[in-house]
Amino acid sequence: MTMELSEAGDQRRSQLLRGVLDVCLLALIAERPRYGFEFTQALADSGLDLVREGSIYPLLSRLERGGLVDSYRAPSASGGAPRKYYRLTDAGRAALAEGRAAWRAFAGPVSRILTDTEPTGDNAP
Repeated sequence: MTMELSEAGDQRRSQLLRGVLDVCLLALIAERPRYGFEFTQALADSGLDLVREGSIYPLLSRLERGGLVDSYRAPSASGGAPRKYYRLTDAGRAALAEGRAAWRAFAGPVSRILTDTEPTGDNAP
């Protein structure tokens, strides 16, 4: 039973994250330009370890096509192939501000409902 609850919890977390992952990536890029693997690490360090590197790249491409980020190549510190770094555009900064405002407007009421309501024990129809 615990396994089922854990899997259900991971599925729910994944669905919730899917709706805000683009804003999370924009926020990480606003902190500093990053390359692909750094996103996965930063998300995991923040407790969002459900995100795999393979799901980051299509989203970064979509953000780039949408004009919210641009990219550039820079040498790897380890001497390997150059890495593709992403940075915010002006449109990306505006989208991040809008995304943060939308998140606050959504998360506040949801949090109040989920934390301030108590079961009454009287759930009869």
